[in-house]
Amino acid sequence: MNKLDAQYQQLLKDILEYGVEKQDRTGTGTKSLFGYTIRHNMQDGFPLLTTKKMAWKTMVTELLWFLKGDTNIKYLVDNDCHIWDGDAYKNYAWQTSMDVGGQLTKEEFINEIKTNDDFAEKWGELGPIYGKQWRKWPSSGLAGGYIDQIKSLLYNLKHNPDSRRLMVSAWNVNELEHMVLPPCHFSWQCYSHEQEGKRYLSLAWNQRSVDVGLGLPFNIASYGLLLEILAKEVNMIPYQLIGNLGDCHIYNNHIEGIKEQLIREPYPLPTLKLNPIFLANLEHKGLDEAINDQVNFELENYQYHPSIKLPLSN
Repeated sequence: MNKLDAQYQQLLKDILEYGVEKQDRTGTGTKSLFGYTIRHNMQDGFPLLTTKKMAWKTMVTELLWFLKGDTNIKYLVDNDCHIWDGDAYKNYAWQTSMDVGGQLTKEEFINEIKTNDDFAEKWGELGPIYGKQWRKWPSSGLAGGYIDQIKSLLYNLKHNPDSRRLMVSAWNVNELEHMVLPPCHFSWQCYSHEQEGKRYLSLAWNQRSVDVGLGLPFNIASYGLLLEILAKEVNMIPYQLIGNLGDCHIYNNHIEGIKEQLIREPYPLPTLKLNPIFLANLEHKGLDEAINDQVNFELENYQYHPSIKLPLSN
């Protein structure tokens, strides 16, 4: 039984029934509910929703971008991932609003990112968002001047797996003002336990702002894939995936699409297949070498309902 889609659909119902009308920074308007938890057992299948077709490659590309420590949309655009285009363009439009000669359209802007490296280096940069904080949290007290939280996490999972400090944070208060968008999913924590001679790994992420219609399905799958990758790296078995959700909202222009999704019957969850080359690289060369190729992660038996087009509010 697919309990994940059922939990997600129940959250949608709860927001529509109990949520309050609330304005937001985009001016779109929302129905909002505060405080919710989603829990999934990874042994039940890979946590990718089946009640609508999900853009799997786009989600994988974004997660690898985070893990690489990248904060420029050039990598995303080159790999046909466009979920951060609006934030980059909005920043460009605001920064150049006083320039003589007008501005590029969004389409022209993305084309420049693709074809002009100097332009991409300047205008594709989003500031010290997720990847920067995960891999290079500033620290004047250490050699090199930064903390690699992912490297530290992996070390501790291998050498002190029962630690209660297995955490990664993206919420750097000192650098929020330099980010085009403060982190929505702002931290995550790992938890491992031993049972019958095997070591299991769980992951809980914390999210302050949850676009339930469009963003949350990506977040669930992304942290599910992250859990799978981490578990392989430290020789553990993926176990519980937990989302601790704050402001859970449905944008007003998503409601009709959400109603369509609510009447759909879930299919069984797919399974994740990891490329043997990826596993070999992970074992012999480490995480940074292993994550260079999106084709390392394939889905098997993914059945899904048609996609539902929901506009992205920037």
